Amino acid sequence: MASSSSSTRRPSVTQSSSGRPSLQSPPETSQPANKPADYVYFERTASGFSDEAMPRAKSAQLKLEHYYKVAVESAIERNTRRVELERRLQGEVTMSEERKQRQLQQLGKKESTYLRLRRTKLGLDDFRTVKVIGKGAFGEVRLVQKVDTGKIYAMKTLKKEEMLKKDQLAHVRAERDVLAESDSPWVVQLYYSFQDPSYLYLIMEFLPGGDLMTMLIKYDTFSEDVTRFYIAECVLAIEAVHKLGFIHRDIKPDNILIDKTGHVKLSDFGLSTGFQKKHDSTYYQRLLNPNNATSPTTAAQTQRNSVLVNSINLTMSRQDQIATWKANRRKLAYSTVGTPDYIAPEIFLQKGYGKECDWWSLGAIMFECLVGYPPFCSDSTHETYQKIMQWPHYLVFPDDVHLSRESEDLIRRLITSADRRLTVDQIKNHMFFYGVDWDTIRLIDAPFVPHLRSITDTSYFPTDEIDQADEARATDSKEASKDLAFLGYTFKRFTVS
Repeated sequence: MASSSSSTRRPSVTQSSSGRPSLQSPPETSQPANKPADYVYFERTASGFSDEAMPRAKSAQLKLEHYYKVAVESAIERNTRRVELERRLQGEVTMSEERKQRQLQQLGKKESTYLRLRRTKLGLDDFRTVKVIGKGAFGEVRLVQKVDTGKIYAMKTLKKEEMLKKDQLAHVRAERDVLAESDSPWVVQLYYSFQDPSYLYLIMEFLPGGDLMTMLIKYDTFSEDVTRFYIAECVLAIEAVHKLGFIHRDIKPDNILIDKTGHVKLSDFGLSTGFQKKHDSTYYQRLLNPNNATSPTTAAQTQRNSVLVNSINLTMSRQDQIATWKANRRKLAYSTVGTPDYIAPEIFLQKGYGKECDWWSLGAIMFECLVGYPPFCSDSTHETYQKIMQWPHYLVFPDDVHLSRESEDLIRRLITSADRRLTVDQIKNHMFFYGVDWDTIRLIDAPFVPHLRSITDTSYFPTDEIDQADEARATDSKEASKDLAFLGYTFKRFTVS
């Protein structure tokens, strides 16, 4: 029996010209020992498939992987919430068993409601626009009201076509992920995210107090006590982002929002990074262009193009520079050029950096709060870049502004080389923050509390300067395969309340 097995030619499977697997007998020399007579060999090759088949197969693979990943993660989250509630109830020795069972049943009902919510497809028709409160290069921010509940939100819309064209996919995904993963009081809350063929939508809490940039434009400078309050809250906000495993990389007054009680929250994580593969632009280049992953048009942007800025050429004196910078501050915030005033030098070098780059940005904001303009502001972004790269020569405190020794020391310890920059614990222990209660600062009265006439009051936003016309909404996608880049963007937050 053994001799007949060794002399039998065994069939193998190969691809025919039609792309279908076919049986084929291998040569005598390819027969391995100890295999049954009817052993079948498969040659795994895609050479016979059509050009359309492989992208479709890849699309199906990614969608299936995402579907089961979300299903498993959701089950784990549900189980975790149940276990946490049971553990908490076990510690309630004075609570009756009947009341404990009622709380467990209430959680079960909320979980069921949340599952139904997740199966419900949200769209633009579920929200009514109240007013446009911000516009930028890639989209806009609207104050909206949810049709069925009447609740007020801020809706951020992003154009898919612009995201693809400008290689912003990694940035968009990082922003969605940090907002979805955060439940910190220092970060703007994300409630929903969804998409249609042309746009991405982020439905976030509306913070009616405007931003720190608006306050600086209005008041020019802050006292040291007021500066201490806002910078201390920013320290806790940045620390919260770092604890999530993200680096913001774009800390500036425009992205520090004021809530209805006057306390701050961080927003706009479009340049943040969490060091995951979906936060790297090369991942999307390989996904969308598998045969040409290193396109020359995107080679420079592979380094996460957060700091690619264009020059605005002006010629004027130092005082004129400051006056012009202030006058154009709002326009710069909404432009594609942006402002590099708060960006750390190591980011420009693109040779690697860590979370300490956010502390440089905080030092630049503190300087502006006390002096009235950023430390390296100039008449052109190129000149600002040059000053930042040569910061030891250009970090100058004006003679006509009196700063305490503690405030100047803290600024100098933040606006310094990355290896000498203070850590978060060192910042908290600095003498400038003497007397700050870090655990209760969000509970004290803020120096400025917005006076609101209604839940839709937008008086702290420059809505008069913004075109209120609706943007044209495209109805179909240019290329269905491009939607793979936005797979998994949809999100709905579970709330226990």
